[in-house]
Amino acid sequence: MRVLEVFLVFLRLGLTSFGGPVAHLGYFRAEFVTRRAWLGEAAYADLVALAGFLPGPASSQVGLSVGLLRAGWPGLLAAWAGFTLPSAAMMTALALGLTRLGDPGQAGWLTGLKLAAVAVVAQAVAGLWASLVTDRVRAGLALGTAAALLLWPGAGAQVLALLVCAGVGWRWLTGKVGAGGAALPAVPVSRRAGTALLLLAGALLLALPLLAPLGPGWATLDATYRAGALVFGGGHVVLPLLEGSFAGALPQGTFTAGYGAANAMPGPLFTFATFLGAAAHGPAGALIATLGIFLPGALLMVGALPHWAALAARPSARAALAGLNAGVVGLLLAALYDPVFTSAVRGPRDLALALLAYAALTVLRWPAWAVVLACAGVGWAAL
Repeated sequence: MRVLEVFLVFLRLGLTSFGGPVAHLGYFRAEFVTRRAWLGEAAYADLVALAGFLPGPASSQVGLSVGLLRAGWPGLLAAWAGFTLPSAAMMTALALGLTRLGDPGQAGWLTGLKLAAVAVVAQAVAGLWASLVTDRVRAGLALGTAAALLLWPGAGAQVLALLVCAGVGWRWLTGKVGAGGAALPAVPVSRRAGTALLLLAGALLLALPLLAPLGPGWATLDATYRAGALVFGGGHVVLPLLEGSFAGALPQGTFTAGYGAANAMPGPLFTFATFLGAAAHGPAGALIATLGIFLPGALLMVGALPHWAALAARPSARAALAGLNAGVVGLLLAALYDPVFTSAVRGPRDLALALLAYAALTVLRWPAWAVVLACAGVGWAAL
């Protein structure tokens, strides 16, 4: 049965895929193109390109698309569940454990996790800058966005900054960003159904803020859905988008420590939202946050699949995306300082460990999960 086959393959990947979305896409290619031949190289490349064009968790979006092409809608659900649930379960257990401990304050292992997060986010900023900020216009957008968000933090300012960056990209980068076509096979989603899914994604983005005052569950769904709908540039960008909604409701240090722990888990980094939902509102909050963070990316990915060929050929669309991605780099740069650096580095010893962790990631090329575990161990023993 194809659905069971899809679930078991993605469950194994969900238990063993360390290293973040770029590594996940490598695992997927080896599994589905090279080993199983579920897709050709061109079709897989198009899935990756579309996921990069849209907000949301790129590796999860590619995975659920593979499940959809292989076994229809049940295959989509099986792929998402197999890849996501192991990490979500581990992050829920960690959050509930921290909740029972109360505020761990300046516990050494917690300090180590926070310092590992400094190194991981710094590496993400450097990598995104190298790949997405390639001219003076985009450098200006990235630095300007970082400065603006440090001066005027908040979710509204983030959305406005990203919209401005997209507009500047459309105006100043059209004709300077390459365009391409699409080579996807036929998908079991009509253009009409795809359009309906895209409209649903937008309608939820507008409606959920109106429902948020009804209770903590609705507020959690609104916060995580909005974050999932605005995350361009990889899972690390979910950190600043969730910070404003959850950091004040959690014990000091728990937010950044959870982010550090997420980097030690297999599977998608977006299960950081699961951790926050569980820490703030228990198991029900974990379930709501998990659905909220992944739902917009899934709706957008499946909705866009039947339209991708025409969209990929528009230079103006790629130019707007280029400007928006530069803004994402600035958003993450601002988050590197606050809350990541400011909540973790309290003195010379902390800074030294953060620098050593960064060197391990960039010079020694240790995987992120190994650096996170090493920092937690050093923090427990020495800090």
